[in-house]
Amino acid sequence: MLMKTPTQSLTEQLAARFADRIRSRLLAPGARLPSVRQCAEQHSVSPSTVVAAYDQLLAQGLVHARKNRGFFVREMATRGDGVASADGPKPVSRAGAAPVNAAALMRGMFHKVNNKPHPGMGVFPPDWLESTFMPAAVRKVTNTRALQDFSLQYGEPLGDPGLRRVLAQRLAALNVHTDPDHIITTIGATHALDIVSRTLLRAGDPVMVEEPGWAVEFARLAALGMRILPVPRRADGPDLEVMARYCEVHKPKLYVSVSVFHNPTGYCLSPGSAHRLLQLANQHNFHIVEDDTYSHIAPEHATRLTALDGLQRTIYVSGFAKILAPNWRIGYLAAPPSLVEPLLETKLLSTLTTPALLEKALTLCIEQGQLRRHAERIRTRLDVARARSVKLALAAGCTFAAEPVGLFGWVDTGVDTDALAQRMLDEGYLIAPGALFHAARVPSTLMRINFTTTQDAAFWRLFARLKAQA
Repeated sequence: MLMKTPTQSLTEQLAARFADRIRSRLLAPGARLPSVRQCAEQHSVSPSTVVAAYDQLLAQGLVHARKNRGFFVREMATRGDGVASADGPKPVSRAGAAPVNAAALMRGMFHKVNNKPHPGMGVFPPDWLESTFMPAAVRKVTNTRALQDFSLQYGEPLGDPGLRRVLAQRLAALNVHTDPDHIITTIGATHALDIVSRTLLRAGDPVMVEEPGWAVEFARLAALGMRILPVPRRADGPDLEVMARYCEVHKPKLYVSVSVFHNPTGYCLSPGSAHRLLQLANQHNFHIVEDDTYSHIAPEHATRLTALDGLQRTIYVSGFAKILAPNWRIGYLAAPPSLVEPLLETKLLSTLTTPALLEKALTLCIEQGQLRRHAERIRTRLDVARARSVKLALAAGCTFAAEPVGLFGWVDTGVDTDALAQRMLDEGYLIAPGALFHAARVPSTLMRINFTTTQDAAFWRLFARLKAQA
């Protein structure tokens, strides 16, 4: 609730609130501000106060007005010289689509609003990941002799040999058979995806990405200057007819896929769709990078393109941020032998090597079975959380656009979730509106929820009340 003070008027307070959200990227470029009437009702102020506050935002260059449409967060385009410009939206991924600001999305995802559990989170809550075995493993590899042996010189370019050996064994359990020398460790799975993109693509190259999909992947590719070709994701896999047309017209070099527990829908690739997809890749000569970020909470028998293809035209990417420790930033990729050297050169140019200390600690966690047991506990706890979250969401008037599995639910609210997100933020909750998961930000009634952070009945009561007012 806004309250007039001797030092700050209601107009100034309202403008400051929106300005803070825009600068911290809780309001992403292109997002529409509430209408004057809606904003006045939400904040219990007069329409003239809202108009004056929006005028201040206009004067600060944070928003722009569109005739008969309202006020929108200003798009910060990038000129050819790399300098940010506020000249307005410019198409990048396809006609009419504005570029997604990678930093904006990252800040919005990880900005700490308050101590409440946030439905829009992309990771497990910290208390779910707490353990005693991780600190113990770090202590074991940081004795004086060990630090002398591997900390005072550059490490192995491919990554710690012990970790690559146990990773090859883990991949074999998923029927992805590879040699440790064909595995490269990275600073998280996102770094692995970046290495693949920078090695196989050049600015202006077309790349196929699933839609809806991971918002940061759209942003990352757009920032590299790639032409994003969104491929609709269905329950059994990508829309192969759309992919075939892209191949005929644009001749893309890469397709980025989350085959198992797809983000945000939770879909898993079917064997039939996987075979047809690999046939298309061979026919049109493009590579597939398979992001298996959720492998630790997914069934081992789930269909993976890399298992069917034998790492010939596919590249496998995964990491440990979701299941172990987000800030350890350990990821890896497994590639066809012919691509290992080019990919390694890209890694060397970006980071030289990766920190061996945490890689050695992770090796211990895997070898001693601690990571496996930890993942089993997480999966059991997640099953309980998911059941409760689904029950609460349905009671709040939502439906599920996809079967609830994995960490995320793809929920249809029946109202514009961009507008709903701002109302929820006023109440201290950060949600992930459906528009974030499309290459071109378009209005959506969908939102992604994290099952671990949506077990609070108070949140769903508030959600239902604000949804009814929309």
